[in-house]
Amino acid sequence: MNSRLVVREMGRRPYTEVFEAMKAFTDARDESTGDELWLVQHDPVFTLGQAGKREHLLAPGDIPVVQCDRGGQVTYHGPGQLVGYLMFDIRRLGISVRDLVSGIEEAIVALLGGWHIEAAAQREAPGVYVDGRKVASLGLRIRRGRSYHGLALNVDMDLEPFTRINPCGYEGLEVTQLADLGVDEDLSLVASRLVNHLAGRFGYDGVLWQEMNETG
Repeated sequence: MNSRLVVREMGRRPYTEVFEAMKAFTDARDESTGDELWLVQHDPVFTLGQAGKREHLLAPGDIPVVQCDRGGQVTYHGPGQLVGYLMFDIRRLGISVRDLVSGIEEAIVALLGGWHIEAAAQREAPGVYVDGRKVASLGLRIRRGRSYHGLALNVDMDLEPFTRINPCGYEGLEVTQLADLGVDEDLSLVASRLVNHLAGRFGYDGVLWQEMNETG
């Protein structure tokens, strides 16, 4: 078993602020630093991964575009979407990058299964899908055996901005959300259930919830 996972509730924050905090946390941590999971909602923003192609930004309009260092192409973050940033020491956990990706996907699939929603991952296009529509996106960065960035689960949000991009670089990819799949749950409850699934998948022996009033 691994030590407890610290879960920090960040509320609603601008993307760039949290992106910089993730990098700072990862740069500063050492072998004794515990793993953390940050939960946040972002102000509307398009983020472009390391290899992201701007041709997949069809009509961003007044929504800002931020280049970041995660894997993957372009995605959208906005209020009503649950974003989870996984600051995990994968070497200490004894897992590979593929194990990390699969574990996140399995946790989300199990979460949806609790509402009798049949979901699945696609190895060639990481994320979680329901009837071919994407409900959760993944994008990670590994630095010195430690991860940051993570997952974005559409809970109850305005999906219109996804029509302004090729989501994750796939033309015509449809997206969905829990609210449209019949889930009428508060985002905080969805977060709590997801945390339990993630902690179980990666073998943590408990969860310590903390509010994060100040980033860093």
